[in-house]
Amino acid sequence: LCCLAPASPPPPSSIQPCVKMTERYDCHYCKESLFGKKYVLREENPYCVKCYESLYSNSCEDCKKPIGCNTRDLSYKDRHWHEDCFKCFQCKRSLVDKPFSTKDEQLLCTECYSNEYSSKCHECKKTIMPGSRKMEHKGNSWHETCFTCQRCQQPIGTKSFIPKDNSNFCVPCYEKQFAMQCIHCKKPITTGGVTYRDQPWHKDCFLCTSCKQQLSGQRFTSRDDFAYCLNCFCNLYAKKCASCTTPISGLGGSKYISFEERQWHNDCFNCKKCSVSLVGRGFLTERDDILCPECGKDI
Repeated sequence: LCCLAPASPPPPSSIQPCVKMTERYDCHYCKESLFGKKYVLREENPYCVKCYESLYSNSCEDCKKPIGCNTRDLSYKDRHWHEDCFKCFQCKRSLVDKPFSTKDEQLLCTECYSNEYSSKCHECKKTIMPGSRKMEHKGNSWHETCFTCQRCQQPIGTKSFIPKDNSNFCVPCYEKQFAMQCIHCKKPITTGGVTYRDQPWHKDCFLCTSCKQQLSGQRFTSRDDFAYCLNCFCNLYAKKCASCTTPISGLGGSKYISFEERQWHNDCFNCKKCSVSLVGRGFLTERDDILCPECGKDI
């Protein structure tokens, strides 16, 4: 919205006073004599006032009548008004030499426009005047001086803030009043925290005890109250398969076979000679090997 003061355009012609003429001097349009009459020059041609107003005068946007030579023509965006017709559509007060706004091609004084269309401050409930700076958040508006931190009462302006319970807080005040502290680094957690054993952590602080990889968003386990990613836990603490020697995690419901202090993955518990699976079947042992009954009958 723009607020402009109307200005009178320079007249394209001038009204000449009555003069005594020694030669015939006629209106360029109606040819009537201009002797003893006022007339208007346009492009060096004389016109009686009546013809000039009929041919060239602008029509008033309000009353639709011609704007005569003897009256001030106020224009805005190719529209014209008599000085007395240039009024606010709502309160009818004159807008001559005053700022104004437009809505649906209607002229409005600043006060009427503000009362009708401008935002109301969420804090003080007063109108936010056109041209003044305002702050907006989630459909609400504030005067710049009304948009303050609930705790310290300082203007927030363009700084970061955190909304809570219909109030707004600058980041330092929010951290002091509401934020939990990370159990590891003791600093406030403002966003993206995780909870482990009822204790808060920053995502960046919740790491595998061994490899220091971030654990947030992935499966992990613990030993002696220390958290480990699955790879590190298996490498450090899991039993090794007697066949493939890789760790047996036992996590996630995976099954394994245990016999005489040795363990096997289900898929690894096979006859040493014919490789048939021995899961759920009888088997024989020969030193460190396991055999199916058929392969072990000659032992």
